[in-house]
Amino acid sequence: MDRLIVAEVLKPQGIRGEIKVKTFTDYPEDVKAFKVVYIDDVEYKILSFRVGSDGFAYLGLRGIPDRNAAELLRGKKIEGARKDAPALEEGQYYIVDVLGLSCESEDGETLGTVVDIALLASDVYTIEKAGKRILFPAVKGVVKQVDLQNKKLIVDKKVFDEIAVY
Repeated sequence: MDRLIVAEVLKPQGIRGEIKVKTFTDYPEDVKAFKVVYIDDVEYKILSFRVGSDGFAYLGLRGIPDRNAAELLRGKKIEGARKDAPALEEGQYYIVDVLGLSCESEDGETLGTVVDIALLASDVYTIEKAGKRILFPAVKGVVKQVDLQNKKLIVDKKVFDEIAVY
């Protein structure tokens, strides 16, 4: 089964097994779209879901009855089946699909391989080439095309050179 990492367990919340999670989706509510989630390949049905005033999501999972059980999940990644994921809009991509793409200029020069994506106000991509890491914001004007079929991320070299952090 094809899965996406949708969140990370931060800590238990309360005494009834609820967990506080950091979501990796555009909107925390997107996690509700998953019928079940997986933590260490164990399937859990979502029994309750809420978004706190702090912007974090809080989940109650079947099989996690108390704080002690929730504590064992601290720091673990939460995965969901790709087929249950909300539909993407034009120009949106799953992080897992962008990682590993070859980053190239419009004239075909290989600049590196996408190795990390930081989720900030604008996503910040990290590419690596010959052990050297380069960071740049994935914004309009820099990223020209995401070609998942050919496994390429095409950037405007001139703009890239001006804003990239080496």
